[in-house]
Amino acid sequence: MPGRPKTVGSTAGLGISLDRKSPVPLYYQLAQQLEQAIENGLLLPGDLLGNEGEVAERLGLSRPTVRQGLKALVEKGLLVRRRGVGTQVVHSTVKRPLELTSLYDDMVEAGQGPSTRVVGKEVVPASPEVATALGIAQGDSVYRLERIRYANGLPVALLRNHLPTHLLVDLNTELLESTGLYRLLHAAGIELHSAHQAVGAHTATPEEAAHLGEPAGVPLLTMRRTAYDDSGKAVEYGTHLYHAARYVFEFQLLVRT
Repeated sequence: MPGRPKTVGSTAGLGISLDRKSPVPLYYQLAQQLEQAIENGLLLPGDLLGNEGEVAERLGLSRPTVRQGLKALVEKGLLVRRRGVGTQVVHSTVKRPLELTSLYDDMVEAGQGPSTRVVGKEVVPASPEVATALGIAQGDSVYRLERIRYANGLPVALLRNHLPTHLLVDLNTELLESTGLYRLLHAAGIELHSAHQAVGAHTATPEEAAHLGEPAGVPLLTMRRTAYDDSGKAVEYGTHLYHAARYVFEFQLLVRT
């Protein structure tokens, strides 16, 4: 990020107002309102909140209360403590609607500064699971892709995708690291129409945890998706893992009448 980090010297512009008569603990009120300020763009990645004493003085709170509130956001991955500097905004949580969009495009739209590192790219015979998902014969050639997606430099997701090799003739690492897979499919004339998707949870293996910068055994969000083109043919099968503290799926639920 260019230039020096901005220090947030006042909480007035953030709209932080603590209700001391409320049964909601003050540390929780502080954490909620700081998180809202991050989500609304009032606090940007790189902004400094100062140290606990400075924040406590500005808000008229005790240092333990401020420490507890900031700790909650550090644990969510929204803030980080820098020795000799204070508490700094890292990024906002990636919120993803349940629509047929790519993670890359969702992150671009949210201003999350997406970047990608390819950790695996090979042509392999389709396993029974992949063949069933893509509607092809077991053993047919498919691309197997494994990528780490970052938001503002921090790992958010480990993406694993399979797709038939004939769909993308020139699938090189440079392209995969510079844009999203769905953008590459669109550029090849493939129009996505629908998908079947399942969301769940998974315990990280040592390798998966290392990719996401977490200890082995932490819970991860999972998403399994088969995407179809406008003719109804399956074109991509993805099994993805997401950092649980930096990523959330959003649902809109309607009452059935």
